Amino acid sequence: MPLDGPIRLAFLAFKNARLRRFLNDAPRARDVQREVLLSKLERCAESEFGRAHEFSKIRSVEDFRQRLPISTYEDFRPYIDRVMRGEVSAMFAPGTQILMYAMTSGTTAQPKHLPVTKEFYRQYRESWNFWGTGVYNDHRDLLTKKTLQLSSDWRQQLAPSGVPCGNISGLAAETRPIYTRSMFMLPASIIRVTDPAAKHYTALRVAMTANDVGMIITANPSTLVEFAKRADAQRDVLLRDIHDGTLSEEMDVPGRVRDALRWRLRPKKRRARELEAIVRRTGKLYPRDFWPQMSVLAVWTGGSVGVYISQLEEFYGRTAIRDHGISASEARMSIPLSDNTPAGILDFRHQFFEFIPEAEIDSPSPTVLEAHELERDQNYFILLTTSAGIYRYNIYDVVRCVGYEGQAPLLVFLNKGKYFSSITGEKLSEHHVVAAVQQSFTDLKIPSATFTLAPVMDERPYYELLLEPGVHNGREVELASVVQRRLTEQNWEYGEKCASGRIMPVRVREIPPGTWAALRRDRSAARGNFEEFKHPCLVSDFDFRAKLPIENLPVVAGNC
Repeated sequence: MPLDGPIRLAFLAFKNARLRRFLNDAPRARDVQREVLLSKLERCAESEFGRAHEFSKIRSVEDFRQRLPISTYEDFRPYIDRVMRGEVSAMFAPGTQILMYAMTSGTTAQPKHLPVTKEFYRQYRESWNFWGTGVYNDHRDLLTKKTLQLSSDWRQQLAPSGVPCGNISGLAAETRPIYTRSMFMLPASIIRVTDPAAKHYTALRVAMTANDVGMIITANPSTLVEFAKRADAQRDVLLRDIHDGTLSEEMDVPGRVRDALRWRLRPKKRRARELEAIVRRTGKLYPRDFWPQMSVLAVWTGGSVGVYISQLEEFYGRTAIRDHGISASEARMSIPLSDNTPAGILDFRHQFFEFIPEAEIDSPSPTVLEAHELERDQNYFILLTTSAGIYRYNIYDVVRCVGYEGQAPLLVFLNKGKYFSSITGEKLSEHHVVAAVQQSFTDLKIPSATFTLAPVMDERPYYELLLEPGVHNGREVELASVVQRRLTEQNWEYGEKCASGRIMPVRVREIPPGTWAALRRDRSAARGNFEEFKHPCLVSDFDFRAKLPIENLPVVAGNC
């Protein structure tokens, strides 16, 4: 153990005490949740929004529900726009400090901007610390290894008031406590590289000089697949840069970032020779070989991103997979405390949560439940009340309750509610599609691959499975039929509509190579959140294919 090893153990013991207090409160999560709610309302009671909704008179959950309706971002946008212009008291107590605005895509063309108050950020970090404490408890070897975390810039643009707007992960990277910085491989300056390819290349260039990377943290497992493929595809340039102590001029890396990295880019000739030997021995340059001490990959595993999990072993070897938990720019919602499962305990300490049964989401008067009222193996939409000034906010995340820790439910993310398609009332969800297509790949022994299922309106509508070349290897007829069968097993209403002729069977269509990379680049470039892009495995847009750079290639039908 290095000299700072005992210090890290002592720090972990301190963090464990906090995690235990959190878990010890789980049997009284109902009371904690109500305390959290009243605390948030009291904090903002003197804001314009608080006075308009009589926060000072709210004494119970029932009072809260009577005064505030279930809401979406668009209900808060006028207030948030005012805060962004400097009118903080529109939503918060006078003097409240806004550190930044977390940007994310919305249901309209305008991005969402979520205020990150000092209090919200404190709670965000504490929730992540609970998660991290669990990881280090289960993997003590990480105390002597490096962690590589890929984050995005938190200062992509400025609000009219001058407050930065961007990605909260970048703020976390730049404000890590001094005593934890030595555990992370990448300097925070890399978040300033906005071109995704250049950022990933630069991260590899810096991190590949060491062989003791033990954990990688990023949002989406598709990023890990791309990251590993880039290491191999650009191995000649990487090896030359590592040997010579350079950073390729072909990479779009700002000069100030190059200057900040200069001392990290010293020639590493011995390391370059080690990497060359790996290439000679294996014919590839993948993380499984140049980071042989890798023990944990920390990524989302629920919902549509699960399609990439099966690909990780090829590139990273056998590692534990630790889910981040249900999280978004709006809030962290769950904290997984075990490997290889998306299930996590509700973060009942920092947000107030309500839940609507999935089947009632379109009801004008849905049943609304508190966290302790959920039923095991039932699905729900989450409503959030946070320190970011949002109340009863429908984030359109569908989750499943899979158990309890005390009165705190254990939740698994299924899909975004908006990722539903219903041509004739079949209510096909992304969860159905991912399960059906993944099982079809397994049935036919086809390696997992990126896909999108999109509706097509013809004389009779149908769904197309869009794939890049080389996936089905001439077995498109068989694949279409198996996907069709698996979809009917996942969703009986889809099968019924198909059997009645209202929907034609699934068809497979190949799209040009590079289409998915272009889609990811185009959708994420404007907001700088390349790592957090979620590939749409199901879309409801009939014009989706027409908006892609796609040729008129033949399609193949399956059988109902």
